[in-house]
Amino acid sequence: MADPMRIRAQAAGDKTTVRILMSHEMESGQRKDAAGKTVPAWYIQEVEARHNGKSVMTAEWGPSVSKNPFLQFTVKGAKAGDKIAVTWKDNKGDTRSDEATVS
Repeated sequence: MADPMRIRAQAAGDKTTVRILMSHEMESGQRKDAAGKTVPAWYIQEVEARHNGKSVMTAEWGPSVSKNPFLQFTVKGAKAGDKIAVTWKDNKGDTRSDEATVS
């Protein structure tokens, strides 16, 4: 399983800024290894964020997203103590879910 995501959620007024750093190799399927063989594609396809169980953001990604991607978005109505959960799924079927508390 992949390393945990680093999630920060900071409230300011009625908006909360969520910052996520995901640990993933994100291979495009176009790079070649030292032996000249193509490295198979391996990348995050779906990302979903939930605020207290309710979906607030979804994204569909492809092979052009960089290694260890960073994502930032804003949620209205989240306050200190609320939970922000983030889940991703890659093209090999692997998934990762982590959560953070809004500060």
